Amino acid sequence: MRTRLVTVLLALITAFLVIPGAVATADEQGGESLHGQIGQPDDRDLGVEGIEIAVFEGDDEIEAATTDSDGNWEVGLPGPGDYRVVVDQESIPSEYEVRETVLLVEGEAEVAVEADEQRPLIIALDEAGAAAEEPAETESPEGGDATEGEEEAPADDEALEVEGVSGGFGDRFAQLTAAGLLFGLVIAVSAIGLSLIFGTTQIINFSHGDMVTFGAMMALLFSSGAAGMGNSLLAIFAGLGVAILLGAFMEGRLGRTLLIVLQWTAIFGGIALATLVGVLGDGIDWQVPLWLAAVIAVAMGAVLGGTMERYLWRPLRKRNVALIQMFIVSIGVALVLRHVILVLFGANRTRYAGFQVQELVHLGPVSMPPRDLVIIGVALVVLVLVACLLQFTRIGKAMRAVSDNRDLAESSGIDVDRVTLYVWLLGGGLASLGGVLFGLNQVVDYEMGFRLLLLMFAAVILGGLGTAYGAMVGGLAVGLVAMLSTLWFPAQLMNAWALALMILMLLIRPQGLLGSRERVG
Repeated sequence: MRTRLVTVLLALITAFLVIPGAVATADEQGGESLHGQIGQPDDRDLGVEGIEIAVFEGDDEIEAATTDSDGNWEVGLPGPGDYRVVVDQESIPSEYEVRETVLLVEGEAEVAVEADEQRPLIIALDEAGAAAEEPAETESPEGGDATEGEEEAPADDEALEVEGVSGGFGDRFAQLTAAGLLFGLVIAVSAIGLSLIFGTTQIINFSHGDMVTFGAMMALLFSSGAAGMGNSLLAIFAGLGVAILLGAFMEGRLGRTLLIVLQWTAIFGGIALATLVGVLGDGIDWQVPLWLAAVIAVAMGAVLGGTMERYLWRPLRKRNVALIQMFIVSIGVALVLRHVILVLFGANRTRYAGFQVQELVHLGPVSMPPRDLVIIGVALVVLVLVACLLQFTRIGKAMRAVSDNRDLAESSGIDVDRVTLYVWLLGGGLASLGGVLFGLNQVVDYEMGFRLLLLMFAAVILGGLGTAYGAMVGGLAVGLVAMLSTLWFPAQLMNAWALALMILMLLIRPQGLLGSRERVG
C-alpha cells in the first residue's frame, strides 16, 4: 500500500509539472476578464444582440464589447482591481430597459476583480416601462448563488465574509454546509470510476478529469443543437459502442478473426456515417432537453472509457508495460483529450441554456436555486444505485473481487478482462455524469475537469484507494472541508485545505478511511 501511495503522490507532482493548469489558461486568455449574457426579459435563453458594454478603470476606458447574437459579451482586463462597467443605454432596443439593482444603477456597476478571475456579471433587461421588483441573481465563482447586491459584500471582515453567503455565523454555516454537500456529491460521482479503475488495473488515470469535461461538453452540444459536428460525433461513438459490445458479449462465442472483422466493420461504418452527416452539415439539425442530452453524454462517456480500455490499456497490459510507463501514457491521453476538446469547442466559458438565472428556493437558513437541488437529488440517487450495483449484483461483486485481489479473482474463474471493461464503461459514464452536474452548478469550459481532478484524487486517497465506497465518503469530506473553510479563510485557499486533509490522513491512516492495510514484502 505504501508503494501505491508513493506512486500516487509522484503522479500528482508530475501532473503539476507537465499538464498546463488554470494559471496557464488564465495567461493564455489574458488573465482577468468580465463576461456575461444579456437575454430577453420573457426568455433569458434568447440573447439580445448589439448592446454595447464599456469597462473603465478610473476615467480611462479599458475596452468596449458588443453582445453577439446569443447575447454574450466579454472584456479582457489588464489586471486585478476595481472597474466600472457602463451599459450604453442608446444601444438597447427601444422595447427594453436595463433592470435597476443594488449593484447596477442607471446602467453602471462597480466591480472588484481578483487575480486570474474571470468574473461573471449579470445584466438583466425588463420590458420598457416595467418596474423591477427583485434584484437579479448571479453566480459566485465558487458555484454558489447570490443576488447582485449580496455579491459585492464589504471586505471589512474577510475571515467570515464569503462571496454569495450572507447572514450570521449560523446561517453561513448552514449555507456552506449545503454548498459543501453539493460539491462533495459532484466529486464523489466523478471519483468513483477513478477509484475502481485504480483498484482493478493499478492505473493512475490522469485522463479522468478530461473525461469529466467530455461529458459536460457533450451535454452542452446536444442540448443547444447537434447539427454537423454533433451528428458526426454521435455516429463515430455509435460505431465504437457496437464494436465494444461485440467484444464484450461475443468474445469466445465467435471466431477471433470473424469477431475482429465485425468490430472493425462497425468502427469504419461509424466513420462513414459520420462523414455523410458531416457533409450534410446543418441539414440535419436537432436539439433535446438537457436531461436527455445528459443521458446521451453518459452513454458516450461510457463508450469513451470502454474504447480506451479495449484499444489502449488492455494491449499495453498484455505487453507487460510497466505502471510508470502507463502513467506517462495517461498524461498523454489527458493532453490529447483536452486539446481536442479545445479545438472542437474553443476556450469560451458558457452555461447550460435555461439554468443561468433562477430564483432561490429558501429552506430555512439555506437558499439554493432549483438546479442545485436537482444536482443533489440526482447525485444521491446515482450513488445509491452504484452501491446497490456493487453490493447485490454479480457483476458488482466481481468488480469488488477484482479490485481487492486481481490474481485471486482470476484464479477463481472470474473473467478479469471483461470485468475491467465493465469498470471502464461504468467509470466513463459516471465521469460524464459528474461533468454534467459540475457544469450545471458552475460553468462549462475545456479545463473544468482538470480543475476537479486534484480534488478527485484527494477524495480517492482520503476514502481509500481502489474502493468505490471510499471515493463516496472521501468526496463528501473534501467538499465539506473545502466549503466550510471559507468561513474563516479566503475562498482562494478552499482547495488547499481539502488537500491538507488528504495529507493529514496519509500521516495518520495511510490506507484511507475505508481502506484496509496490506502487508508489503
